[in-house]
Amino acid sequence: MSGRRDADGKVSTTEHEHGKGAGETVADRLRSAQRVLSPAERKIARALMARYPAAGLESTHGLAARAGVSAPTVVRFVSRLGFSGYGEFQQALRDEVQARRASPLTLAPVITDASHTGELSEAAAEVGRAALHQTFAALPEKDFEQAAALLSDPTLRITGFGGRFTHTLVQYFMLHLRLMRPGVEMYAQPPHRDAGFLVDVGPQYVCVVFDLRRYQRDTVELARLAHERGARIVLFTDPWLSPIAEFADVVLTARVEAPGSWDSIVAHTALVEALVAAVHARLGPAADRRMREADEAAEGLTID
Repeated sequence: MSGRRDADGKVSTTEHEHGKGAGETVADRLRSAQRVLSPAERKIARALMARYPAAGLESTHGLAARAGVSAPTVVRFVSRLGFSGYGEFQQALRDEVQARRASPLTLAPVITDASHTGELSEAAAEVGRAALHQTFAALPEKDFEQAAALLSDPTLRITGFGGRFTHTLVQYFMLHLRLMRPGVEMYAQPPHRDAGFLVDVGPQYVCVVFDLRRYQRDTVELARLAHERGARIVLFTDPWLSPIAEFADVVLTARVEAPGSWDSIVAHTALVEALVAAVHARLGPAADRRMREADEAAEGLTID
């Protein structure tokens, strides 16, 4: 077991100890500080998030020019986020760039070949609890409500896509939505090569997109095409933010810590289930009627 034990004998599985990059990201700090930022500082926040994290790696004068504010305002802005200076702010962003590039080949696992089952269970439970707590503690209420409103709007069509692993989450999500409301499209595989989708996607669509590190180029390109055609984008990503965050209408982040070297989707699954519950509550009796009819229709089918 590579994690340390604390004074009580519990396994410590902090991000730093197994190579996942400890603490809040700059984006996390931005979301937490929204209410206390001045109008000029909000301009900087918008400029930074529009080209994250690259905009923050420019000089103070470069970021100031991008946001249309003064360089001293940029210095006050990074102080407001809790950094001692612009250098510390940029170092945090450089660390995030490295974290974005992490893979199972570069992340050190908590669990090793010398670990026994008890240690694995303990580490998995501790890491999972921490990921869930951090995800929901940092969840912006406004963004969650906006996602629920879009997915509950009967005038909009819903579809989703993701990467090699996250497409399973898309299917899980769409199966629930399809039972509760009409106008939900499902694909056995991501619709990158579906000419019909590429032609049809437009302002009447909400695209639910999952994109976690190392961000998948075809997923980013398909989301960009949908956005350019007028579709609304609800993005599920990690704390380091997929490039899709630059143009998504809603961005929901979840932690990816795991006891092994592979990133976890436990927190993303919990976030999906929270949204399923929110959509069900918004749709109310209409969703219940549809689900009841679906059960009756399924029971009436005969399979030869």
